[in-house]
Amino acid sequence: MKNIITITLIALTTLFTSNVKAQEAKKTEEITIKTSAQCDMCKQRIEKAMAYEKGIVSSQLDVTTATLTVVFKPAKTNPTNIQEALSKTGYDADSLKAD
Repeated sequence: MKNIITITLIALTTLFTSNVKAQEAKKTEEITIKTSAQCDMCKQRIEKAMAYEKGIVSSQLDVTTATLTVVFKPAKTNPTNIQEALSKTGYDADSLKAD
């Protein structure tokens, strides 16, 4: 009887943990921003700057197309804030010109 209870508790714990991880994965959004970046140094600078911005989970700049893909938490930031941060770094962000 104790073994059945133990197995049931382990199964419930596993299900609960996997459900929480699935919900956390849904709490992010992704945007793509056209930039004025031109080289690998731009890539390093932009990705480092984005890493310090609140709410940004990850960023990846494709130098050949000059597009920045940003994964962020919408509860902590929004696309406008991300574009402004990119502009302050010295690069165009869609229609927002570099600062």
